[in-house]
Amino acid sequence: MPVAEVRGQRLHYSDSGGSGMPLVLGHGFLMDGDMFDHQVEALTDRHRVITWDQRGHGRTVSTAEAFSYWDSADDLAALLDHLGVERAVIGGMSQGGFVALRFALRYPARTAALVLIDTQAGTEDPEKALQYDLMHEVWVGSGPNDQLLEMVAAIIIGNQRPESAAWIARWKALDPNTLTQIYRPLMARDDITDRLGEISVPAIVIHGSDDVAIDMSLAEKLCDGLSGCQRVARIEGAGHSSNVTHPQPVNRAIEAFLASLPEHVRAAGKPA
Repeated sequence: MPVAEVRGQRLHYSDSGGSGMPLVLGHGFLMDGDMFDHQVEALTDRHRVITWDQRGHGRTVSTAEAFSYWDSADDLAALLDHLGVERAVIGGMSQGGFVALRFALRYPARTAALVLIDTQAGTEDPEKALQYDLMHEVWVGSGPNDQLLEMVAAIIIGNQRPESAAWIARWKALDPNTLTQIYRPLMARDDITDRLGEISVPAIVIHGSDDVAIDMSLAEKLCDGLSGCQRVARIEGAGHSSNVTHPQPVNRAIEAFLASLPEHVRAAGKPA
């Protein structure tokens, strides 16, 4: 398994290799790079696709101190340095989108375009935050019981989805004592809505019509705030992890977006 030892972390990643502008995909909360298996399979014939496990997730081995999504953006920059990638299309689902937007703000010259899946620029809805806090307290205090994990899966993946079983099995294996470290940056993230105007690169927002974690209206607000946003690709019937449950329309949207990028953008990732 390839690992980048950067910034005191051991970041697990996958890299399909190849020429052309790389597409980097960052996963959501409690997920890991495997959530993009369908995208990797569909896109690697024509694109270099890089996925990575963020701090506290998947196979990454991270230090125990508190961190923010700005730190995660810096981790991503260090990973790209490790891979010799100067510029890339930066993508992410939910939490991965929070990181992608912060990467674009902090490293504009390294951001060729944005692929934003089931994400937003703002903070957590207060009513949902109360629910999530209670779920976090139960998980850490008593462990992840089946009812709790079914609720988590319904929020993150979708209600009674066949894809949930494999992820629930992974969540059961997590050490509950590690949950708070990754939960805090999720709930304490800053609102960057007013800074979206600083981002001018091409972007696409992809969003499940039935996403109960982040409402479609927030996807539309995100696209409206990004001057380079081409459109909101509405994935009918999909919940929060639209790329997992409805990969075909998501892959088509990503492929069409990448093909629409100006030639000078696509060529920038090719070897000289």
